[in-house]
Amino acid sequence: MKALYLAIFCLLALASNAQQRAYKILNAITQEPIIGASLSHSNKIIALSNERGEFLLSSIHATDEYLISSLGFQSLKLKGSEINSVIQLEEASLDLATVVVTASRQAAVRTETPVAIHKISASLMQDTKAIQLTEIINKVPGVVMLNYNNEQHAMGIRQPFGTSPYFLYMEDGLPLRPLGVFNHNALIEANLQGLNSVEVIKGPASSLYGPEAVGGAINLISKMAPGIPTASIGFQADEWGYLRTQFTAGGQFSKKWSLMTGGYISRQKNAWASNTDFDKSSINFRVDYQLSPNTKLWSSFAYNDYFSQTGGNIDSVGYYSRTYKSPANFTYRSSFSSRSRITLEHKGPNHSFSSLTAFYRDNSLGQNPAYSIAWTAPSTTASGQINSNSFTSLGIMGQHSRQFSLLDSKIIVGFLLDRSPNTYWAYKINLTATLRPDKKSVEKYDIAQVLPNVFLSNYQAIIWNKALYAQWDIHPLERLRISLGGRLDNMSFDYSNYMDQSTGNKSYAQFSPKIGMTYEANQHMGFYANYSKGFSPPALSAVFRARPAAQAIATGEKFYLSIDPAVFNNYEVGGWASLFQSKVFLDYSIYRLNGQNELLGIRQPDNSTDYQSAGKTLHEGIEYAISYRPDNQWNFRLGATNARHMFVDFVLSQKASDVLKNVNNKEMPQAPHFIANAEITYKPNWMKGARVALEWQRISSWYQNQVNTVSYADPGFGGLPGVSVLNLRLGYQWKAYQVFMNVMNLSNELYANSASRGNNANDKSTYTPAAPRTINLGLQVDVFQLFKSK
Repeated sequence: MKALYLAIFCLLALASNAQQRAYKILNAITQEPIIGASLSHSNKIIALSNERGEFLLSSIHATDEYLISSLGFQSLKLKGSEINSVIQLEEASLDLATVVVTASRQAAVRTETPVAIHKISASLMQDTKAIQLTEIINKVPGVVMLNYNNEQHAMGIRQPFGTSPYFLYMEDGLPLRPLGVFNHNALIEANLQGLNSVEVIKGPASSLYGPEAVGGAINLISKMAPGIPTASIGFQADEWGYLRTQFTAGGQFSKKWSLMTGGYISRQKNAWASNTDFDKSSINFRVDYQLSPNTKLWSSFAYNDYFSQTGGNIDSVGYYSRTYKSPANFTYRSSFSSRSRITLEHKGPNHSFSSLTAFYRDNSLGQNPAYSIAWTAPSTTASGQINSNSFTSLGIMGQHSRQFSLLDSKIIVGFLLDRSPNTYWAYKINLTATLRPDKKSVEKYDIAQVLPNVFLSNYQAIIWNKALYAQWDIHPLERLRISLGGRLDNMSFDYSNYMDQSTGNKSYAQFSPKIGMTYEANQHMGFYANYSKGFSPPALSAVFRARPAAQAIATGEKFYLSIDPAVFNNYEVGGWASLFQSKVFLDYSIYRLNGQNELLGIRQPDNSTDYQSAGKTLHEGIEYAISYRPDNQWNFRLGATNARHMFVDFVLSQKASDVLKNVNNKEMPQAPHFIANAEITYKPNWMKGARVALEWQRISSWYQNQVNTVSYADPGFGGLPGVSVLNLRLGYQWKAYQVFMNVMNLSNELYANSASRGNNANDKSTYTPAAPRTINLGLQVDVFQLFKSK
């Protein structure tokens, strides 16, 4: 009889399950499943979407009204008869409940993060149709990502823009490179087609992410598998010889397995500037396996192969004549990178969450860099170098979080262990210089002699990065949240310096604390404040750089092994507000960042670059973002910063014969006072699928040198000094097809992405020219939708 009862019970259970229907809740842009979305009826939650983004329901009443909602998305009200098997939610462009993950390494509401953080959403990325990341990152208030062409770049976040090493680049929370091997061009190792969104933290984030996250941290968040099978292919081209083919594909292939992949192949030939051909192949894979409802295993692989000629900076003759002819036709940059990771994630009781990641990196960067060419007027000879920097990494990273009822608190603890063998060498090349008639600048360099046995630097090191961190979040009051955090980092390396046949060990250790608070005055307004400390040891390529002879004699050291790590203290307040029935959103931050031993790349009299450590520096300013959306057709946004970057105590020379011994209280070079990016977008109701956007990029004038004698203040659009440029973006989606056109530098302004010079009176300015007006055309085809329509 018991067996009969059991059989009847099983049949009833199977019948019940058979009657259940699955409803998928997806992101309307990426088609990714939305986990934890709620389905409500009569103000009661009746279902939450699972790991596959599904509601499992036995019945829906056709005449009843239901509310589908999720943090960061626009809520949707539907009658039961209107609910389909696939429901798509639009991202909320003006929403205080925007979900961010970078601030705490886990999903959190923006209003509960006591830092300046900005999220570039999937919908904004979709509309931008960017050729490279600069077009996206520059939309963040207070951020300048310089376009050095061919996806090469430099960065400025609460720092002067340039090649500063005080920024951390990550992919899904894992640094692209190990500490000690920083490269300002590291984002050429990223894949735009593999990204869901981008998050930018401004100010030190060392308490969670570690050294280098001083000026800011950029987290590239990769795409997950969509809830329904998708595949698309696209093409882009411009009139300057740029061609790109791109694709994405993925889906959930069973209740446990899902796959996502995306990539592109790009090429440029015979562009507007000489010596700027390049090729890049980039692809990402991600595989997810749902072990159980609470446990997931996922793995990803990223591959990037990049080669580019590097025209480098040009003199004023080439710049102002718009000939853009590089004086060196032999310089190049070659980069290969692959990254692999496997991550185990588990949701436990008490809202606990654990993750454990094992990772591997393989990276090599070889170049004949234009910036290394050293020449002094009126010599007819010069020198350069060929170098290579490579590393492999093997490491493990773990994190655990748990919530407690006491003070509604949450604790996050984590660790990192990273072993990265690193090899670097650079050898000399001799050049001949063909001078212009005035003998003050070079028209052309040629390689006269390659000297592979004359090393400028040559070392091997095994880098160990070890870190422990913790964060404690408490709610002592309903509207008050306090966050306390800290991280202990230890970076060490065993080295063999083949320049002087020395071996040894060097280590840097630092504790980086953080304290922050948020106060939500009401559901439409809040404030935050924080204090944080950041630090960054010098890159190994700076440590093993040979000192000039005079310095070597004075200090008794041939290399920079004794250089101190840079330390920064950040003080910050800010807030946010949603006004006029959520049509206007305001976000602002006021910061003061005090630096000590800041390592700077300084232009030398021979036009080469060398490192110097500044005693004390000051970076302070206000950042603000304003968004206005009067209806579902129009959207306006403005992101801007007013800032200043000063030398407080920086000794240039200790020689009695030198007139200029310091630059105390002078402004730092390439440090504009005002930066802004504004955009107005129109998506007409009368023409569904169409969009028009006009963007304005503004950078005020800046000093080119440390002694503040020469500025870059050429007029741009509207006659404004510095950089003032317009970009126009048009697009239309019809069924499975998307066509678009981006017109960059609409008014064809002559402007420089960078302009710098040395401190001597007879030094000359060099420029990194921006592209003239460029029209980029593109076509994207949704392959699955195309076949469905047939």
